[in-house]
Amino acid sequence: MHYYQRIRDLREDNDKKQEEIALVLGITRPQYHLYESGKREMPMHLFMKLAKFYNVSLDYLSGLIDIPERLDRKPSK
Repeated sequence: MHYYQRIRDLREDNDKKQEEIALVLGITRPQYHLYESGKREMPMHLFMKLAKFYNVSLDYLSGLIDIPERLDRKPSK
């Protein structure tokens, strides 16, 4: 899965609008739309903000893994 599909799915699953996520990221809705549609690459600092906002790992957010790993999960020993 491409990251732009994942960020759209997360947004929709959380009943958020593009405007709301753009506000969280400190960007405009048209900018966010370009990231979500895959027409522009999202910078890492915005990935990090989204991962914190959705409480998921960067691996999940980027589409590398399909099982969400929550940020509050304690590492296994």
